[in-house]
Amino acid sequence: MDIRPIRTQADYRAAMREISTYFDNEPQPGTPDGDRFDILLTLAEAYETRHFPVDLPDPVEAIKFRMEQGDLTPKDLEPMIGRMNRVYEILNRKRPLTLAMIRKLHTGLGIPAESLIKATDMGV
Repeated sequence: MDIRPIRTQADYRAAMREISTYFDNEPQPGTPDGDRFDILLTLAEAYETRHFPVDLPDPVEAIKFRMEQGDLTPKDLEPMIGRMNRVYEILNRKRPLTLAMIRKLHTGLGIPAESLIKATDMGV
């Protein structure tokens, strides 16, 4: 099978060239080609995670994104954040989220807690 770890940018490019050949005709899982494809994808993903980390969104952007996804209005956030003026203070970065708000937003909207606790620029 001759698969090696991806340690350099050249290794990564070579792996991506090989992976791309499978995209038009993805091999069946459990076959030698299917196993090779799966292993190469796993190695490439590990390399990308290590060398091209994706930063978490800021808490307000995470909330706004979830609102857009769920077609939610600020009124829908009241059970998790509080009265409407508090919701707007949060969305306009005038007030930080509290731990209770973070818990409720995580549970109620499924926003990853890691995104909600990330430090944000308050803009005040």
